[in-house]
Amino acid sequence: MTKFTSPKVIPWNNRLTPTEKELAKFLHDEGLRCYPWSNAPHDLYSPHLHTYDKIIYVVRGSITFILPEENKSLTLHAGDKLELPANTVHSAVVGGQGVKCLEAHC
Repeated sequence: MTKFTSPKVIPWNNRLTPTEKELAKFLHDEGLRCYPWSNAPHDLYSPHLHTYDKIIYVVRGSITFILPEENKSLTLHAGDKLELPANTVHSAVVGGQGVKCLEAHC
């Protein structure tokens, strides 16, 4: 069963950038296990989908997710959270400073 109904960014609304440990705790408090991943500046992900819901927190840097079926893009920066429903076609472009994220599957 899909937990999310549409892709959604929850922006970080605190002026202090969260630490990786703080973001991992948010996911842990939701009952989720997470893992880190990172990419170099301007790395690209071609269009694809996942069969599971996904949560991504940006630890540092930025990444833009492109959603062709919705004709929109979502850019995330440090602290921002992405809720990505299963079977959502998306691609991604990493920002100029690279990116490090925490990811959990729901």
